[in-house]
Amino acid sequence: MANGWNGNESPFHWGERMVQERLGVREIEDWARKVVRDYLPEQHRTFHTALPFLVVAARDSVGRPWVTLLEGPDGFVASPDPRSLVIKTRPAVGDALEDAFVKGAEIGILGIELSTRRRNRVNGRIEGTSAGDFTFSVEQSFGNCPQYIREREWRRVKNEPAGTPKNSNRLTQSQKDWIAAADTFFVASGYRGDGESATFGMDASHRGGDRGFVRVIDSTKFEFPDYAGNNHFNTIGNLILDPRAGFLFIDFETGSLLQLTGRAEIDWESKEIDRIPGARRLVTFTIEEIVELPSAVPLRWEAEAESVRSLRLVEKRPESDTVTSFLFEARDGGPLHPFAAGQHLPIELHVPGNEEPVRRTYSISSGPSLDHYRISVKREPKGLASRFLHDHVETGTIIDARKPAGEFMMTCSKCPLALVSAGVGLTPLVSMLHALAAEAGDRPVWFIHGARDGRHHPLAREVTTLAEKSANVRVHVAYSRPRPEDAIGVDFDSEGRINGALLSDLIDRIDTHYYICGPTPFMAALQTDLERGGVPADQLHFESFGPLG
Repeated sequence: MANGWNGNESPFHWGERMVQERLGVREIEDWARKVVRDYLPEQHRTFHTALPFLVVAARDSVGRPWVTLLEGPDGFVASPDPRSLVIKTRPAVGDALEDAFVKGAEIGILGIELSTRRRNRVNGRIEGTSAGDFTFSVEQSFGNCPQYIREREWRRVKNEPAGTPKNSNRLTQSQKDWIAAADTFFVASGYRGDGESATFGMDASHRGGDRGFVRVIDSTKFEFPDYAGNNHFNTIGNLILDPRAGFLFIDFETGSLLQLTGRAEIDWESKEIDRIPGARRLVTFTIEEIVELPSAVPLRWEAEAESVRSLRLVEKRPESDTVTSFLFEARDGGPLHPFAAGQHLPIELHVPGNEEPVRRTYSISSGPSLDHYRISVKREPKGLASRFLHDHVETGTIIDARKPAGEFMMTCSKCPLALVSAGVGLTPLVSMLHALAAEAGDRPVWFIHGARDGRHHPLAREVTTLAEKSANVRVHVAYSRPRPEDAIGVDFDSEGRINGALLSDLIDRIDTHYYICGPTPFMAALQTDLERGGVPADQLHFESFGPLG
């Protein structure tokens, strides 16, 4: 089975590429070729088949997009092979997509686990149907980041519909209130051009934000901000070519569904965007038809999966021209939840002018054996959270946080390791280096970091000190644009950027596992170089980052 996108075709259609070009992120294609697949990896098959529900996008008989929630008992989704799913359920009576799941229909599926904030998308078409189920054929699959997903635990109840479906073309007051209070909704969009391409078809996507991030304009219109994401622009790319869209709002307490179909318009540059912190664009949706399904599914969700822990800032320390470290301990003096090196800390900031907390996740840069959490944050010029941390959060400030999370962790206890980073991407790897130094082991460890120059090289002294205490740790620093005062052999070891040739020169063990963190183009280039050099895919581990805001 191939590791990534097959063939020479771009994983994006031309609408998605147009948006990427407009916003200067076309380099995402190199990375996407590796993570967008024409099959379901084993972990995605396991994920989808364990879910209690799927979010599914499709078109009705006249071509209008809608999105719905399909649920069933344990095992209602099966995956007989990596290129198909068998889904043993149908939409509720009165659902806008009740009759849409027929052979040949294009559908987009979003598997989302709210309690862990995991999500995976898979697009394709219905291969066949039988009584009560249908077989789905995979054309594209890929994972999504957990950003903006609200944690919710689910439970199943004995369910009786609370009333008959309601159809209209204007929002009632209760429906307006429902939308205005939402922190989560789902979008159906799609595009089909001439000919055949796996990039065509339907897509189901998630949108989330602070409660009230959707603004109801009147009984037929609402708007919402489009925040920074993974730069695939699947939904936005669809909408600029085909503005038809469907929306789904869920009442998590009652299991009711509110389905909408209509047309979307994108605001790219108006001053209205500036009034919403973190917004990159505004999307206005004009409603053409509404379907409300009272208590449609026997699932209920809790508002939050776990409680928030209060932390006190005990130290704030500049690490470079743009990066500052923030050291937190428990406000109540009690023990902190343990974490593994490489994980991140979800935090909540109460920023003046924002009614709801601003939520972000930052990699923990301290060692896991310590009684504190440290995050090292780059100040982004337009970043709401990072600017607030740098400019306003001082020693003694109380913030809220959830327990550390994330899957970027060392998985082998004896294998040689290469910790490779660029820019602020070194933060989770410094945490790993702390853990390795505490091992007192003898396995080879390479810590390889790329920075612009000495002024933009955070945590340099700390890394050197840890390496000096461990005979098995070797450090190599590359500066892409060193200053005259940066001394080679003292501040840095080589001039230029980190690439596969440099890693090949430095690392002499074929069983080395690589842990790589940095900008997407950096990781994509290294992955290509290392795979061409014969490094197996299961020895490559990645953690991406971008402007968090």
